[in-house]
Amino acid sequence: MTMKQVPADLTLTNLPEIWRSDVATILAAGENALTTLEVDLDARLNFRKGILIATESRLLSRSAEQSEWQSWDYRPDLALNHYDHAGIGHLELVDSNGLLASWRFTLDQNLLATRFAEQFKLYQNSQISGEPIVEADQLVCPSCKAPLEPDQDECPICAKVIHTPPSTLTLFRLWRFAEPYKLQLFIGFALTLLGTAAGLVPPYLTGPILDDILIPYATTKHIDPWMVSMYLGGLLGSAVLAWLLNWLKTYILALVSERIGSDLRTATYEHLMRLSLEYFGGKRTGDLMSRIGSGTDRICVFLSLHLLDFATDVIMLVMIAVFLVRQNAMLALVTLAPLPFIAWMIHIVRDRLRNGFEKIDRVWGEVTNVLADTIPGIRVVKAFAQEQREANRFYEANRHNLLVNDRLNKVWALFSPTVSLLTDIGMLVVWAFGIWQISRGEITTGVLISFVALMGRFYGRLDSMSRIVSVTQKSASAAKRVFDILDHVSSVPEPANPVKVTNVQGHIELREVGFRYGNRAVNRGVSLNIKPGEMIGLVGHSGSGKSTLVNLICRFYDVAEGAILLDGVDIRSFAVSDYRRNIGLVLQEPFLFFGTIADNIAYGKPDATRDEIMDAARAAHAHEFILRLPQGYDSMVGERGQGLSGGERQRISIARALLIDPKILILDEATSSVDSETEKEIQKALDNLVKGRTTIAIAHRLSTLNKADRLVVMDRGVVVEEGKHEVLMAQQGAYYRLYQAQARNAAVLLESSEG
Repeated sequence: MTMKQVPADLTLTNLPEIWRSDVATILAAGENALTTLEVDLDARLNFRKGILIATESRLLSRSAEQSEWQSWDYRPDLALNHYDHAGIGHLELVDSNGLLASWRFTLDQNLLATRFAEQFKLYQNSQISGEPIVEADQLVCPSCKAPLEPDQDECPICAKVIHTPPSTLTLFRLWRFAEPYKLQLFIGFALTLLGTAAGLVPPYLTGPILDDILIPYATTKHIDPWMVSMYLGGLLGSAVLAWLLNWLKTYILALVSERIGSDLRTATYEHLMRLSLEYFGGKRTGDLMSRIGSGTDRICVFLSLHLLDFATDVIMLVMIAVFLVRQNAMLALVTLAPLPFIAWMIHIVRDRLRNGFEKIDRVWGEVTNVLADTIPGIRVVKAFAQEQREANRFYEANRHNLLVNDRLNKVWALFSPTVSLLTDIGMLVVWAFGIWQISRGEITTGVLISFVALMGRFYGRLDSMSRIVSVTQKSASAAKRVFDILDHVSSVPEPANPVKVTNVQGHIELREVGFRYGNRAVNRGVSLNIKPGEMIGLVGHSGSGKSTLVNLICRFYDVAEGAILLDGVDIRSFAVSDYRRNIGLVLQEPFLFFGTIADNIAYGKPDATRDEIMDAARAAHAHEFILRLPQGYDSMVGERGQGLSGGERQRISIARALLIDPKILILDEATSSVDSETEKEIQKALDNLVKGRTTIAIAHRLSTLNKADRLVVMDRGVVVEEGKHEVLMAQQGAYYRLYQAQARNAAVLLESSEG
């Protein structure tokens, strides 16, 4: 469509209030503020507002501390370049002479900045060519109807996590876990029917006992012993039979529900393990633990107890209703009168309960998150004397949980007594109507008493069913949170027909690889050829994309553009687990599991012999310090390696990598967090580790890469230089500046230590 001219004052309505009056004075007659961008950082990266405005003919800019507007007319050599680096967004205005101006902003505004740069180019081309501004028809999100840019493949609003309320229908999805036990479920249901029928015998016999024994006794003073024995025997037999049937069905269904809960936990955890790192990046440990632990436990209790009670209640209500109608239709109609009112109340309160319990689950996740944060990090908590702070944080999370529960309990506290009140009123109405019918000779006293006994059970079951509403909504909320995990599709999918990984040589090739975190480009057009057995060093500033590139090679994430090949085959063609078995990973912060030293070394090869474990430890220069431990290789390691020094944990992680004998080795800052003496020990272990393996090493200290065959310098997600140390120093480019900066920092540290 062609952009139409609009009054200038109309174009200011989308501007923040603080800029409107100034913009109105700077715009020329007929000039419109077509698109704007408010930035939030100044040149020193302090939080300070600024504004950019693109009109039909020029770019305008002003920050809060400036008194004058800056203006640049559109011309062919003018360009507005957009970058993001180390968590900061950049816009740079350049021409043929160099940099004219630059603006900084937080990544919250990165998407808006991208759009602004595109609109700037559109308006500039229109001004230079003299042709009208032609834009494609506005795209909108099909879900939320928010406007989308032509190149957007997802809505930035809908892409965020939205807490949708759970539905009771979610519980029906549990059938796929119950289906293997359908025979046991059928037996349990049959026993429920029989047990319910047996439980209705006593109130049914109440009427005949009154009419045939007690009332005649008042006039004849004679009781038939045989008839009494028959009725009492019927009561005893029905009670014993009901007990036996209820015991059997409770036992069978409890066993089934425990197995369904166990299968659900296992399936959820296995699916969680198959998800990519991208999923875990947006989740809290405590929340996931809560879903798999207490969430599945709540579902299991619902299936074993409350669902069974609900089924029994429904069956008994139907049976009682049939008995009541058969004895006296008019009295039965009066008995069932409160049902519509109770059903209406359940409908009203159900949605509030469902949303409330889903919120309670999320808030409880906050409580478990505090525990998951502080217990593993207790050493840091105590080191900084923050025990009271963490206790306060737990208190606030727990208080929030209490407040949310209190709000919901207000609803529930009113609902349950109201149902009881309606049933009590119903009982009074039945008594009154029954006495009236007796006075007219339409029914006997025994029939009324039998009715009252049956009605007591009827209303008792009705009250029980109303209470199950709360439990059902709790279970639906828990099921929804569990299925949120099961429904999540990994961003690193398995191939339909995987290529078998055999005879790996270690030749890695990256072809125009690109990757994005959300709307932020991290790597762009990276091409790299790593020969089998070659060691390359990845260097660059923090945020330059080194670790992301390694994550792509390990296939923790999949590339957004281009491809990564192993021995000429796209790594997406391999089964993920088969591919990763050929990669050894040594991280900056090695993670050790609670268990023995031997178990941690053999983590990647659980069937390794003790000799193989010890050989790997010797090669990693860990054998000596392990033997000094009280139980040697059987010494227990605390959670996350507590009880060992950083260098000892690192050497165990190197032994762990050596044991699986990988063809590809990834070293991610393996020596950055240890002292110089420990670094020497680790370096000896690394020398044994890299022999004959394709190695990719990341290091901030460039001196640790002196044995690398080649250095690859990255900046802003792209490879800017490649070569040996001497060659790169001679070029005096990005690597030279990085090396000189480190040398100056080292000199300053040395002077300060000597001083």
